[in-house]
Amino acid sequence: MIGFIHGKLVEKQPPYLTIDVNGVGYEIQTSMNTFYKLPEVGVLIKLLTHLIVREDAHLLYGFSEARERELFRTLIKVNGVGPKLALTILSSMAPDEFVGCISVNDTASLVRMPGVGKKTAERLVIEMRDKLAHWQDQGITYSETKQLSGTISTITQDAVSALIALGYKPQEASRSVNKLADSALSCEELIKLALQQM
Repeated sequence: MIGFIHGKLVEKQPPYLTIDVNGVGYEIQTSMNTFYKLPEVGVLIKLLTHLIVREDAHLLYGFSEARERELFRTLIKVNGVGPKLALTILSSMAPDEFVGCISVNDTASLVRMPGVGKKTAERLVIEMRDKLAHWQDQGITYSETKQLSGTISTITQDAVSALIALGYKPQEASRSVNKLADSALSCEELIKLALQQM
């Protein structure tokens, strides 16, 4: 297994990039989250990697941080989720936000990602909930209070769903509502205040 690659970034064509390591060019696929963090061509970089060996190819995937690689490795163990879909998921949502969706059974946010249908979203929640439980101790940003303990008030959940229905991104809606979640507010008041902050 190749644990990481350290060399000069010589080409960027999303989702692919090429790193020159002592004269050998390694072609690596990355999520857009990692891709956007890359420096300019010609700069030395280090990426954590995961190698997948198939009959017809050796595919190398790169990650800017260990948590993203860990989530990728967990995703590809889910029935029906291959490396391509795993990269799509990681490109659509930050790791902590995805884990937050899993922890509160938010399949509605999951199906908004390309390639994720209702059945796949439900399978992700069922198969990954226990595997990702330890992430809650590492500071999930999706929710900082009630959701971390595995519960979420109906009012908070309804407010987030309403904001998403209005066209806001799930992570934006969640962050805005969670800033006000401890207040004794009705759903309507919570939505109005959250909208004022967005």
